[in-house]
Amino acid sequence: MNRFRQDSAVEKIADLHWRGHLCDDWCIGPVPNGGYVLAVAARALSEALPHRDPLTINAYYIASPDLGPIECHIEVLRRGGSTSFAMVKMVQEGVLKVQITAAYTELHLLKGETRITAGAPAIPGFDECVGVPGPVDVIKVRKYTTMRVVPGMERSFLGEPTGNAYWDGWLEFKDLDKAERPVDLFELLYFTDAFPPPVFNYYGPVGWVPTLELNVQIRAKPQAGPIQCHFEMRYLTNGVLEEDGTLWDCAGNIVALSRQTAKLRLAK
Repeated sequence: MNRFRQDSAVEKIADLHWRGHLCDDWCIGPVPNGGYVLAVAARALSEALPHRDPLTINAYYIASPDLGPIECHIEVLRRGGSTSFAMVKMVQEGVLKVQITAAYTELHLLKGETRITAGAPAIPGFDECVGVPGPVDVIKVRKYTTMRVVPGMERSFLGEPTGNAYWDGWLEFKDLDKAERPVDLFELLYFTDAFPPPVFNYYGPVGWVPTLELNVQIRAKPQAGPIQCHFEMRYLTNGVLEEDGTLWDCAGNIVALSRQTAKLRLAK
């Protein structure tokens, strides 16, 4: 078991009630990463529902979660033949921190038409891309997560932003044996929020970009190996931005799509 799977585990407390424990190694500064928090709730849903795989999941970050225990209260909205729907309220000390709605299915049973209009961008391979600089004691998710970008993009973190609000690169866990197993779907949810905000490639790493809402669509279970990713911001209006993400496995299969709404708070 790698560290992420261990730190995103949940235990059943009662009917439709699970508990997770948010850990320091998955924080940006003092705040747990939003994708990590989402993965905790998603594991609880997978245990509560007759369908095991997240198909689409949407989270609203109402207040910043704290480290430590977090309660996951589940309301099942519908148990269907091929899809189940549910809601999760993540609560700490009686305060609602995150509310999530989701649809779950069995991905291996999905079948129907397939049409893909664009494949993964042609970028250098994992070993040819370069690491994202930054202090591990602040960007704590880097302790177990390798983030690599196309050469040249890393200079945005060194005071030379490219002026392009997107990243192309790769993600993998440092403690996951790629030959042993692929990234699972809950780890994939975390990966949709693991990269620095694309706005940092435009301005540099200035300020704070708190997530208000995160939606993820899962399209397939990844094959073993690193995950290729593209994250892009197109519109920043009155301090509010969107971030669109696309993730592919190392065989070029699209595995996840994401969109989040966030605020840009520049340092004064």
